[in-house]
Amino acid sequence: MTSSRWSDLDRPPLNAAALRRAVVTADSLWTALDVVQATGSTNSDLAARAAAGAAEGAVLVAEEQTAGRGRLDRRWTAPARSGLFFSVLLRPGEPAPAAASRGAADPVDPAGPVREPVPVHRWGWLPLLAGVATATALSRAAGVDTALKWPNDLLVTVDGEERKAGGILAERTGAAGVVIGIGINVSLRAAELPVPTAASLALAGAQGTDRDPLLRAVLRSLADWYDAWRAADGDPAASRLQQTYAAGCATLGRQVRAELPGGRELAGTAVAVDGDGRLVIAGPDGERPVGAGDVVHLRPSR
Repeated sequence: MTSSRWSDLDRPPLNAAALRRAVVTADSLWTALDVVQATGSTNSDLAARAAAGAAEGAVLVAEEQTAGRGRLDRRWTAPARSGLFFSVLLRPGEPAPAAASRGAADPVDPAGPVREPVPVHRWGWLPLLAGVATATALSRAAGVDTALKWPNDLLVTVDGEERKAGGILAERTGAAGVVIGIGINVSLRAAELPVPTAASLALAGAQGTDRDPLLRAVLRSLADWYDAWRAADGDPAASRLQQTYAAGCATLGRQVRAELPGGRELAGTAVAVDGDGRLVIAGPDGERPVGAGDVVHLRPSR
């Protein structure tokens, strides 16, 4: 039998036209939304579109990724239509229309005030922002308590154990843009898990696994958080991003071991996420911040 988009009735295809109508509106951050059946990596594809001049707010969704990447080029694979695999293009390095909110009653006026570019040193908050936006959206839309593992994992609880159900990868594209890739296991079954520590929303008891409303919820939340962050000139405290991330971060308060390049390790208690988005670890020699780019693995201390 030939496989088709409809061969697994528990995993229907996304409705691209309906998603586009709901998401790409005159007053929205999102300017384009495309769904492809399969690709190697939505991040790579969207980065190529960005280099060709794609506008901020482009969204690329794949029903299946054959070469999905996580941090440090780790592979991310899952069966077709078992999750949400998408990337968004943001251009924090360009001026943008100022808007306190985005809604039908308060459309963005292209001739109105313009926000200045966000300072580059604050762009490191974008993957953490995406984590906050995704976790809060899934908690509401799927009814699954979703926590964050610094710097880029989405955690759910299955049988009393925290497991990874998603991840985030942010990559610079050009001088002004960032592509953020988000992967979420939605309907992955136990027999399909790539590793025992993985999970899905379904395994965590989600109220529903219809991917269309889940994607809309995540994109709405991401637009709201990005608007607030840009309105605060990228300041994580003024936009309440830093406080919200800390409140939802399962890493804080735990004993951790950061494996650093060159075989070095830093062990201690994760006590804070600082103003630059770095994890602060308190050890025998005092507190030390580590950035995501400096950590090969972050593991619980035994």
